[in-house]
Amino acid sequence: MADLTESLHSEHMVLNMGPSHPATHGTVEFKVTLDGETIVDLEVEIGYLHRGFEKSCEKGTWEQAFPYTDRLNYCSAIINNVAYAMAVEKLLGVESTERCQYIRVITSELSRMADHYTNIGAGALELGGYSAFLYFVEARELVWDLLEKVCGARLTSNYVRIGGLKNDLPPNFEQDLQEVFKECRKLYHDVDTLLRKNRIFLDRMREIGGISTEEAIAYGFTGPCLRACGMEYDVRKAQPYLVYDRLDFEIPTGTTGDNFDRYLVRMEEINQSMRLVEQCLKEMPEGPVNIDDPLIRQASKDKVYSKMEEMIDLFILVSEGVKPPKGEVYLPTEGANGELGFYLVSDGTGKPLKCRVRPPCFALTQAMPRLCKGSLLADIIPTFDQINLIGGECDR
Repeated sequence: MADLTESLHSEHMVLNMGPSHPATHGTVEFKVTLDGETIVDLEVEIGYLHRGFEKSCEKGTWEQAFPYTDRLNYCSAIINNVAYAMAVEKLLGVESTERCQYIRVITSELSRMADHYTNIGAGALELGGYSAFLYFVEARELVWDLLEKVCGARLTSNYVRIGGLKNDLPPNFEQDLQEVFKECRKLYHDVDTLLRKNRIFLDRMREIGGISTEEAIAYGFTGPCLRACGMEYDVRKAQPYLVYDRLDFEIPTGTTGDNFDRYLVRMEEINQSMRLVEQCLKEMPEGPVNIDDPLIRQASKDKVYSKMEEMIDLFILVSEGVKPPKGEVYLPTEGANGELGFYLVSDGTGKPLKCRVRPPCFALTQAMPRLCKGSLLADIIPTFDQINLIGGECDR
């Protein structure tokens, strides 16, 4: 028996998981050290989707950075647009119109819904829940169709502008939204019924990937993953922006900080986003969506074609760009995955001197070794799904 024990292979196995793996989406690699199927150690390798976002923003005008922001968290692009625009407006010392602020909230919350539909649907799919995936993909398609009517694009919207928006809401938007929300609520009920009490889903999610509130704060957690630990922190409440301080909504929280609590928090956030959108439509005033300053937001085509001054201002704005005064700002917003912040430095010219992003995914991803050690190899999948790494946002 002693000879048999001595002959057994007892070294740990090192397994490379990703980036070419269905669950890592080509964006991250996990170097996993295993004792049998138990994770002894885990190293995270990011950077596979690094495209030089921050330096690219410094090469063009302030306005030309918007298409780049779309490609941070591409599942909720408008939230990125809004955060960047507000940071530049803070540098300029201007505030968007009241109607513009309401529309920014509406489109941001629709984007948040689309992001959560993607996360929960894909997470269910990778645990075998194909029906739940199909239902939430259908819900996401309905939301993206609605956003397409607003801005002409589904995924990378490029809708927001410094000092305003590309355009106002289209005719019959409220009626279209009511029809979409009616169908989305049916699909939400179907998915929640399929997953919430499903024994396989519960076994794969509960008591997996858990972390305490203190540890989560130490790692820099924000968003649904922090709230799943029981911490009631949301930038929309803690540091209100746009018109969130006028709106009534709740911050869902969990208790254990595990994957199942992250699922529950995101599900309830979908409900709260619909609640916010419906309030905005009731309270939103009439009026312009762009500020009246031709050196910040270009004048209407009618004015440009009929008045020499507006034509000159347009040439200056397009060729030289907006010119914020010298200074620096940091502006946080509540992204779909947590605090999304932009740090901008202006030297008084038409191009950013510095552009830096605080992506919520970066802090969440660094905690993967802590979340996975002691779990089984198969538990990497639901844990990675629930922190919702978006490569474009994390790698920048």
